Amino acid sequence: MKLRTFLSILAVGVVLLLSIAGGSLYWILSQSPLNLLAGGVTAQPAAAIVIPRQAPVMVSLLVSPERIEAFSQLIAAPANRRRSLREIREVEKSLLAKTGLNYQKEIQPWLGDEITLAVTSLDFDRNPENGIKPGYLLAVQTKDAELAKEFLQSSYSREAIAGTSDLVFEQYKGVNLIAQRPLSANKNNVTLGSSAVVADFVLFANDPKVLRDAINNVQVPGLNLKGANYYQQALKTIEDPRIGLVYGNLPALSAWIANAPVPETPEVAQMLTVAFSIKSEGLAAQTALFGVEGAAKRIPALSQPVGALNYVPANTIVTAAGTNLNQFWQTVETGLAANSPLQQLVKQLISRLEAPLGLNLPEDIFKWVKGEYSLALVPNPEGDQPDWIFVAQKVPGVETSSAITHLDDLAKQQGYSVGSLPLFDSTVTAWTKLSTATETGGGSLARLNAQVKGVHTNTDQYEIIASSVEAMSQALAAQKTSLIDSEKFQQAISALPRENDGYFYVDWNKSEPIIEQKLPIVRVIQLAGKPLFNNLRSLTLSSQGTEQGIARATVFFKLGVR
Repeated sequence: MKLRTFLSILAVGVVLLLSIAGGSLYWILSQSPLNLLAGGVTAQPAAAIVIPRQAPVMVSLLVSPERIEAFSQLIAAPANRRRSLREIREVEKSLLAKTGLNYQKEIQPWLGDEITLAVTSLDFDRNPENGIKPGYLLAVQTKDAELAKEFLQSSYSREAIAGTSDLVFEQYKGVNLIAQRPLSANKNNVTLGSSAVVADFVLFANDPKVLRDAINNVQVPGLNLKGANYYQQALKTIEDPRIGLVYGNLPALSAWIANAPVPETPEVAQMLTVAFSIKSEGLAAQTALFGVEGAAKRIPALSQPVGALNYVPANTIVTAAGTNLNQFWQTVETGLAANSPLQQLVKQLISRLEAPLGLNLPEDIFKWVKGEYSLALVPNPEGDQPDWIFVAQKVPGVETSSAITHLDDLAKQQGYSVGSLPLFDSTVTAWTKLSTATETGGGSLARLNAQVKGVHTNTDQYEIIASSVEAMSQALAAQKTSLIDSEKFQQAISALPRENDGYFYVDWNKSEPIIEQKLPIVRVIQLAGKPLFNNLRSLTLSSQGTEQGIARATVFFKLGVR
């Protein structure tokens, strides 16, 4: 197998997890009361025994593509079976287009129930003279080891006949290793592909050393990920059946993305485990973050959506809602290591919000929000950048009025005038800056322009702040058509635990252009999981507290017809 063949097979492990399983879920399940074993299987990745503890990332598909395909054809409505099958075939064809392999004839006959792909090390030979060389390992479970060996022999024979590579055989601790080297005058060329059959797994790697390390991991439990205490603790918190699992060592993963030989913060121990489960209308991802400082148990704060959502219109683009924003921020600051990737990301996002507003958000906003809150991005009627609405509950003992007065003073310091104006049945306070402009055509007439920085008002229970008069009007009118009462939001939270710390909701149809503009990497992710994102309608995140240093959260990907 050439390098492109090897890399394409690696892509199968990564992309099938979301593309095949996720992309067809809506069509598979929407017309049937059945489900795939109540969401998936209870098995853990068996290949974790060959993955080192320090591995930056591991991705496992725990249900074979063949099984998902057969299940979809069995229970899908007749009108949807053709589309479901077509999407699966398109994924297979696109992944193997340049390999010369036929999935159904050459791979499917021996493919088992697990495909695990891992970045095993940041620089597997630790040789600064040849640059940074991450280790890659693909472990494919077989249901017929002999057929798997025949597939390997056939692939190697084709390479030998083509005269593009040479084979190197090695015995290591009772296992036959096969490596490919290019046929060229330069004998120092790096190995392009290595493979071995170990028990009921076929292992592929980008270098024999990666395979040798994998065999060592099996024989020494203290080296492999399966025996790691933090990994097992995280899995114990995820009880639902699953079709796939992702594990990431966050500091090492950050270094791999940056193509660095070592993590910037090797002393930080933060591991994220994510299990994907099938739900009736989409895909749920249960997460467990190990390494949250402080072992105190924290139970979820809510058993129902907060009332602040009543002021969020149903056409919202992005919404975050919960309770006690001040406590949440303190948890973020103290619960995550100061130099961890997550801490850095949160602080970068806060800085971007603070700069245009001229605020210190933790001091000027978070500090006094100790009750319910909601923050929403809503469409601008003129088609400009989205407006935002912030709602905070008044809590006894908290000087909310003085906090709002402080915001008025900050607006004045930036040259804005503070005045009142009527809006519906309420009176709102606006931060405005007046300017004049001469009419087009060179005449002597001038017009008055008013730039609105923000608007705020209050009700008996809540303080409401918005970025424009139009946004404030949507907030005040939302009580008749609020997000919380909309069917799409109720569906978006249907698969999430009732007891949680609030919601982060994204309407994908409305937010996709904005997210792609602000985060170009999303386009790459969409390409990798095209069937999933083609059917994605919304995603919702909620957290479920912390226990024994592990923070829990769930993400639900709502799928449907575009």
